[in-house]
Amino acid sequence: MSTAEKTTDTTAKKAAKPKKTSAPKADSAKKSLQFPYAVIRTGGKQYRVAQGDMILVEKLEVEPGTTWTAEDVLFVASGPGAIKIGQPVVAGAKVTFEVLQQTLDKKILIRHSRRRQNSRKSMGHRQPQTRILVKSIVG
Repeated sequence: MSTAEKTTDTTAKKAAKPKKTSAPKADSAKKSLQFPYAVIRTGGKQYRVAQGDMILVEKLEVEPGTTWTAEDVLFVASGPGAIKIGQPVVAGAKVTFEVLQQTLDKKILIRHSRRRQNSRKSMGHRQPQTRILVKSIVG
């Protein structure tokens, strides 16, 4: 067998393999709009919430089973064309939550080391969080 025959045999083998095709991915990453919804500020972060949403926020000093009202409401949309934007907060808008539980986030490992020395230090930290459920949006 000459080298020319070998190369044609390998190209024929490559062409015989079927190509894999992937199905188009659905655009499920976008959250569908559910009215009313609001943007609130708590714990130095902003959250987009709608009625029935369950979210994790920085720890709140409230007991599980009680209600908590957020008054730092930055934005309220009650319909497709009915929006209120606060400067900085919407006047009279409130979002009521039910506190479900106090929990801890997953552990974050912190490692310190000094170069060219046998000095290492390892620490861990779990951030406290509160799981809350949106009951109502008024505004």
